[in-house]
Amino acid sequence: MDLTICLNNAVDVIEAGLSEEIDMKDVARAACMSISQLQRIFGFVCGIPVSEYIRRRRLTLAAFDLIAGAKVLDVALKYGYGSADAFGRAFQALHGLKPSRAKLIGAKLTAYPRIAFALTLKGVISMNYRIEEKKAFTAIGVKRFFTFENGDNFKQIPKMWEEIQKNAELSKKLIELNDVEPAGVIGLCADMYDNGMDYWVAVASTAARPEGLDSIDVSACTFAVFEARGSLPGSIQDVFKRIYSEWFPSSGYEHAIAPEIEWYSDGDMNADDYLCEAWIPVVKKP
Repeated sequence: MDLTICLNNAVDVIEAGLSEEIDMKDVARAACMSISQLQRIFGFVCGIPVSEYIRRRRLTLAAFDLIAGAKVLDVALKYGYGSADAFGRAFQALHGLKPSRAKLIGAKLTAYPRIAFALTLKGVISMNYRIEEKKAFTAIGVKRFFTFENGDNFKQIPKMWEEIQKNAELSKKLIELNDVEPAGVIGLCADMYDNGMDYWVAVASTAARPEGLDSIDVSACTFAVFEARGSLPGSIQDVFKRIYSEWFPSSGYEHAIAPEIEWYSDGDMNADDYLCEAWIPVVKKP
């Protein structure tokens, strides 16, 4: 099914359930995706996680209800907040004022309209990629969980890389463990959950896992490998967005159940010509 249709179907389910509990299984089912695939694709295409879209839409509708005369506690409970205080904090964070002031004449509020996905003509900028068959391997490194809330994963993952690069002892240990392709330190996006994902900074290895590090087995898989050139993290994030919004809809492939890999070359990561790659697990559509 066309990606725009799938995402619009997901939004239909979200919008119908804004005043009640939303089951992400139902949203993902409407999009013909797994929950993790929906989280990943929605985030890259829209620039915000599904959970953040839901939060913004609920607080937008909450403002309309308050303007119409509804009581603060009633509105809080309607949109899933356990107390007026919790609702008040969330409302002020988005709108910049307390709920009780929303109905005042001249109050400035923020509205996030319902999102709609439409087919647009893209592809003017080329995308360099290749298809690779990769044997199974084990990745050894550091694992951390990052939430999708407020785009936390986009902000915190670059900080994780900076921290590890500054740790000379850890960086040396990882390089010494790398004895199979892909060469060098890689990033892996794996084990996605409703509210976040596990992210790894690791190396491909056949060695025994040293104490203090984690490991994950990556099954044999077909990967579509995309080049990204430019300073980080912007270049790699932009390529991921284009993969989901431009390449997948017309490629004849769909996302496979396996970790995504980020490969980084040696050199200055802030340089305009810095090279890195996004490895996306794929299978041919039936």
